[in-house]
Amino acid sequence: MSDKLEVGLKGEASAAVTDENTAVAYGSGSVSVFATPAMIGLMEKAALSSVDSLLDKGTSTVGMKLEVEHLAATPKGMNVVATSELIKVDGRRLVFNVEARDETELVGRGRHERFIVPLEKFIARAEGKGKS
Repeated sequence: MSDKLEVGLKGEASAAVTDENTAVAYGSGSVSVFATPAMIGLMEKAALSSVDSLLDKGTSTVGMKLEVEHLAATPKGMNVVATSELIKVDGRRLVFNVEARDETELVGRGRHERFIVPLEKFIARAEGKGKS
């Protein structure tokens, strides 16, 4: 595991709210506002961005747990920025605080856990599912 992974690392990701990332498009609701699954993906992207370049060669991280509150709706045309802060390194387990804000207010917050995996082994196991 990389010794460069330290508490306090921060990441950020942003997205414009468009027809493609609304609750209607995701099938997660009937209103054309930023979808909860899209917000979650943005939060994961922020967390990944803070550690990805610091990982040992041949490793990656995968999301394994997420506890999120979606606090406010964001309409099409606005931007959403997700931020993350690494708050715990426990072996291969990484824990992040995550937030999402639109141009007006806090729209989501929570905690996200990622796990460092050997990439080749992880992919081989996933591709081996269902094969005899």
